[in-house]
Amino acid sequence: MNGLEQLAIRAGQELEDSPAPEILRWAADTFGSRFCVTSSMADAVVAHLASRALPGVDVVFLDTGYHFPETIGTRDAVAAVMDVRVITLTPRQSVAEQDAAYGSQLHDRDPDLCCALRKVRPLEEGLARYDAWATGLRRDESPTRAHTPVVGWDARRGKVKIAPIARWTQQDVDAYVTEHGVLVNPLLMDGYASIGCAPCTRRTTAGEDARAGRWAGRGKTECGLHG
Repeated sequence: MNGLEQLAIRAGQELEDSPAPEILRWAADTFGSRFCVTSSMADAVVAHLASRALPGVDVVFLDTGYHFPETIGTRDAVAAVMDVRVITLTPRQSVAEQDAAYGSQLHDRDPDLCCALRKVRPLEEGLARYDAWATGLRRDESPTRAHTPVVGWDARRGKVKIAPIARWTQQDVDAYVTEHGVLVNPLLMDGYASIGCAPCTRRTTAGEDARAGRWAGRGKTECGLHG
């Protein structure tokens, strides 16, 4: 177990009951410019929180080439009005190049491979410059996220992984958005509870968990970025 891993495990225990701003202040004090936030641009809650702890913090966004226009618009708005530096990562291949290599609509035929090429690999390459990254994962989003630590160890990438709002509920998110006027993706007001690539995302219905609209009917609930 290396020093970063020990640090992550200890911090996860010590900060479990801490409020999100305190968790992010710890991250900013500990890692400085070696810390970033990743955002799907469903909302800018974690980016907003992190910008208060570390003004000008890097916010990493994966442009898969399949995003809704509203998602790209949210990214651009965040870059324009918040005290952050938005960094857009792109896959090695454009959608057209991927289609030529693997056939069209790979997302329908092999969504795991599509996610690996357009999300997982670019993120791993983009995170190389950082020691720690923060995400907006919450325990109430789905059963697969129910045990998300507020600070944990990302063994695959060898980095500290921080989920400052892991203990928040959707009501907590909504209250923070209202109180601080935080930018949100307009699709959240149009029936989408979780927003990913357009071909693999649908609206959710009453009673479904927030992730039910992702890869619906495929037995797939995660893209591979988080395990």
